[in-house]
Amino acid sequence: MSLSRDFHCVLSCGSGVWDVGASFVSEHASRFDEIVKKFKVEYHAGGATQNSVKVAQWMIQKPHKVATFFGCIGKDKFGEILKEKAEESHVDAHYYEQSEEPTGTCAACITGDNRSLVANLAAANCYKKEKHLDLEENWKLVEKAKVYYIAGFFLTVSTESILKVAKHASENNKIFTLNLSAPFICQFFKESLMKVMPYVDVLFGNETEAAAFAREQGFETKDIEEISKKAQSLPKVNKKRQRIVVFTQGKEGTVMTKGDKVETFPVIEIDQKEIVDTNGAGDAFVGGFLSELVQEKSLEQCIRAGHYAANVIIRHAGCTFPEKPDFH
Repeated sequence: MSLSRDFHCVLSCGSGVWDVGASFVSEHASRFDEIVKKFKVEYHAGGATQNSVKVAQWMIQKPHKVATFFGCIGKDKFGEILKEKAEESHVDAHYYEQSEEPTGTCAACITGDNRSLVANLAAANCYKKEKHLDLEENWKLVEKAKVYYIAGFFLTVSTESILKVAKHASENNKIFTLNLSAPFICQFFKESLMKVMPYVDVLFGNETEAAAFAREQGFETKDIEEISKKAQSLPKVNKKRQRIVVFTQGKEGTVMTKGDKVETFPVIEIDQKEIVDTNGAGDAFVGGFLSELVQEKSLEQCIRAGHYAANVIIRHAGCTFPEKPDFH
């Protein structure tokens, strides 16, 4: 709901949240409850990966449920809301439902270009490989897929789940993609990140994440093109596919590296007055990119689709969009 011309409150329910590195702290609990009680809140299926999957499905349109999502929720009202919203988005969501923690939530208050997030990761931290990913009916869905996407945030939860999917992709010459997600992932979860990196076919990140990754890897450069080249050349298991590195830079051009070739693609210009909420722009870019990648379109087309999706999302509150895309 738009509370005034330039203030919005959006509650995302999901198995991961945006750039929140710190755990939910008790003094924020009352503020979270206060937001829900005082304002008419918009509810959206959230979490970084789910945002991207939702956008990819929107860009593809039909068939419905071509995009599948795994995550963890609680057995509560937010979990039910999340399932309803995923269904409305035509995403084939399969949640591990548990009773230890409530469904993860994130309240986002937006004023102009600024955002303030109050997050409760909760169930997002409770995903269990043996209780969900390893189940025969779920693993069959993994085997059916040809492109995989996981946000770096999940490295804080279940690296073993990521590695199982990544190794499957590598062994079957499928495409495994990963997002750096946040600077703290590169810094504090470096060991887990680098266990997964040899399996990564497409690496996503933004300029701050790229800089953090470069520092932690000792690249000794702040130049984003050089960082991209060095990330591209890191050891890789599946030699049949060259790693592709894609770094967004907000309103600046998006850098893509494949082999020795580094290209920069300008983003779509937008009037500052038309920007409602940048929360979700990076996730939307990935969703747009993946929607074309899964259809085996050119990398240039993937970038164009990513820019288009991000441009649409920042015109709306939360990671939301019109009924149909207008991308050609």
